[in-house]
Amino acid sequence: MAVKTSVGASSLVEVLDRILDKGIVIDLYAIVSLVGIELLAIEARVVIASVETWLCYARAVGLLAHHRENEVA
Repeated sequence: MAVKTSVGASSLVEVLDRILDKGIVIDLYAIVSLVGIELLAIEARVVIASVETWLCYARAVGLLAHHRENEVA
């Protein structure tokens, strides 16, 4: 009896669905300097997630309450 093995290949749609469901955060901090003098500093945070996932995590860390206070003021 032969053992059959399969490679779990994922389609692009499956990968995209998983990324949107779980979310990804890319945090970047870069400094460009010349002779010890800082010329340029870049700080970026990119969040890739579905709106539903973002709202779930935003509520958990209190981002939504803070945002609404700023809109009212």
